[in-house]
Amino acid sequence: MDKVLKNTTKYEEDLIEDLKDPKEAQAYLEAAFDLFEKDGDTQTLLLAMRDVAEAQGGIGELAKKTSVSRQHLYNILASKHNPRLDNWLGIISGLGFRIRLEQHTESKR
Repeated sequence: MDKVLKNTTKYEEDLIEDLKDPKEAQAYLEAAFDLFEKDGDTQTLLLAMRDVAEAQGGIGELAKKTSVSRQHLYNILASKHNPRLDNWLGIISGLGFRIRLEQHTESKR
């Protein structure tokens, strides 16, 4: 058992490493948005944003790219505050992405 543990990495470490790739980060955030669209639960979406921020250098680096303080970002991404739309958009932009609108089809409703 010890040999197996020595030859494996933690899931979070692998995830953060994968999320350094912008295409992986985009797919991860899109999946989180899809879940949010289905269930309205912001926690998964905030966790995904926090993971991508960690992969890009951490919350401090994200704070430098946004108009949101580091402490407020920690609170938002830890689900301690319900972020306003301008904060959502600022965080997404700081992560290097933007929100695009797409028309719903009847099958998605």
